[in-house]
Amino acid sequence: MMKKIKVVHIVPSLGAGGAERMVVHIARGLDRERFEVAVISIWRRLGSDLDRLLDESAVKVAYLGKGRGFDCRTYHRLHHVLGDYRPDIVHTHLAVLRYALPSLLLLKRTSMWLHTVNNVAEREVEPRARWIQRSAFKYGEVLPVAVSKEVAVSMRRLYGIERCKVIWNCVPTNLYACPRTPRQEWRAREGFSSDHILFVCVARFDLQKNHATLLQAFAQGPACNPKAHLVLVGAGVLQRPLEEQAQKLGLASQVHFLGVRADIPDVLAAMDVFVLSSDYEGSPLSLVEAMAAGLPIVSTIAGGVPELIQNGKEGFLVQVGDVKGLSDSMTFLAKNPEARRSLGTAAARRARENFDISVMIGEYEELYESLYGHLRNQTENVVSESTAPA
Repeated sequence: MMKKIKVVHIVPSLGAGGAERMVVHIARGLDRERFEVAVISIWRRLGSDLDRLLDESAVKVAYLGKGRGFDCRTYHRLHHVLGDYRPDIVHTHLAVLRYALPSLLLLKRTSMWLHTVNNVAEREVEPRARWIQRSAFKYGEVLPVAVSKEVAVSMRRLYGIERCKVIWNCVPTNLYACPRTPRQEWRAREGFSSDHILFVCVARFDLQKNHATLLQAFAQGPACNPKAHLVLVGAGVLQRPLEEQAQKLGLASQVHFLGVRADIPDVLAAMDVFVLSSDYEGSPLSLVEAMAAGLPIVSTIAGGVPELIQNGKEGFLVQVGDVKGLSDSMTFLAKNPEARRSLGTAAARRARENFDISVMIGEYEELYESLYGHLRNQTENVVSESTAPA
């Protein structure tokens, strides 16, 4: 019987972010006949939906229990767990290389390492931590995996790295094409009528996502129609300032803050248009989810967004910070239901054909097998050298 390749993913936590959802998608989707997978969370168990999904899939999860601030015990705990598990492949995500670097230096001869770069390199980690990324990529032999071509370009620009694999973020498109709750039922439950025109943005409330520009754009155009509403899904430190901005713009009755939701497929199915106003991105998972749900897209040209949708085919792209461009595109779609239908249909088709989870899983399985083959060759060479006659 062929040995299963042991893969471990390391994440800061299993919160509600897009990168964390990707880890769960991969962990649940890998072929169990060929791979044995585990997940390490630097933080404690949060009791999130992602925790539950991994439990249901019988994926091993180790929680290191790190609290706020520096905790030197995290390095020891991580190395201990990795030593017990003895993985062939270590796949890191987000800002965990700062904790994993000592283990990497000790284990790189017995395992292959890769790191998913989820944002443009200049924005992935704070400047003072870049030396860790650079050391891991250039000297620790960690393979960077970019979530878009634009992210790969940024890796070359910042770190001078040419060796960078590109694997786009993908989603289980069937999940978004077939929601559990009918559109009108969801709307009625949440206080919306069937003739409301609902714009939605699913994103955490921080500076990167630039909700302030989105609120301005909505106020300048779509909000003139009392049937138009803007639904904001997410949480973050800027929620209160954004609520105050909506009040000042006179949008209190047309802008709705829904918080973090576990029923994103149902939410998207009840919407009419997806909007993203980010200043920078890697490859936004929420946008791919909206495409899979059959929504037309209005987005800024941030990071890898133009690799996901084509301007005028699945939606409209505008320059970062272009309030008028966002407003005009939203207003056009508010007034043209046929355009919403045709663009949404095209978006769903593109998601299904190019960004289904099966595509991403297949690419990661191929990459893991390639890295494992390299590891075996490396190990065999070391053994043959050690046993060769003097």
